[in-house]
Amino acid sequence: LVNLSCAEGHPASVMDMSFANQALSAEYMVKNHESLSAGVYPVPADIDAEIARLKLASMGVKIDTLTADGDIWWEGMGDAPAGLTDWKGQPWTPESGTPAAHPNARFTAPAAQDPAIASEWEDPAGVPIDAILFGGRRASVIPLVFQSFDWEHGVFLGSTMASETTAAAAGAVGNLRRDPFAMLPFCGYNMADYFGHWLKMGAVANPETLPKIFYVNWFRKGDDGRWLWPGYGENSRVLEWVFERAAGRGEAVTTAIGYVPTASAINVEGLSVSDADLAELLTVNNDEWRREVPSIREHFATFAEHLPAALHAQVDALEQRLA
Repeated sequence: LVNLSCAEGHPASVMDMSFANQALSAEYMVKNHESLSAGVYPVPADIDAEIARLKLASMGVKIDTLTADGDIWWEGMGDAPAGLTDWKGQPWTPESGTPAAHPNARFTAPAAQDPAIASEWEDPAGVPIDAILFGGRRASVIPLVFQSFDWEHGVFLGSTMASETTAAAAGAVGNLRRDPFAMLPFCGYNMADYFGHWLKMGAVANPETLPKIFYVNWFRKGDDGRWLWPGYGENSRVLEWVFERAAGRGEAVTTAIGYVPTASAINVEGLSVSDADLAELLTVNNDEWRREVPSIREHFATFAEHLPAALHAQVDALEQRLA
């Protein structure tokens, strides 16, 4: 599984963050060519905070708030200890009136320090890619997870990725920002040609061995403004469905936008996710998606004649399915 979901504008691409090749078995293999692990905090969840600490156990580099004894702290980690230095290098107390940690603070550490890293992460042969996840930060419209109809449709999903802007992205917070494949600020050539590269990969491959493509949205909200999904480690429950689908199992319903899991296909045992919340998380509202189509067309127009015809055909097909 290769995760290309983009909650805060972080780049991740099977083309650009790893080396992909088609092995003799006709499977797509991926090799990691990075030796570091990076993340963003403040992180409010205790388990993610602990993982960040483990990653930073030695040789870690960070940009954040320091305690008097050189440890790390940020909002959400409990009461602030005395003697803090904020991200600007100034003494800080809760009475300072400003956040101690920068909203887009980062850390980086050797990847080998990650306690969850796979043992095969440095295998020179690579590992097979079974699934690719795209994603964005959307309060509405996009369901918790859905699967593309096929590779070409999956490329369409990647080419239309969008998030509501946060502190990690330029622009006013809350505006919709298209960031295809989470690579717009990082791609070194025309993005439409990049789309074409993905389409060519699918055209030369055996459809049976191509990775399945999914789109996730951990950030959907209810009408009352509540997050409907707990996120963080609980996202593994969604990954369970992804694994099931990649193996040819997993219950799903066909919608205008792709295959969406049935309510019973997502394990919510032990979570405070009501039946109504889960139904909302998995809802595909055709009216909302009809309003999405003009935005997609406007986005595609920025690539002019470079945009592959297959992607024009995909947005036309989406509009027809929504009719």
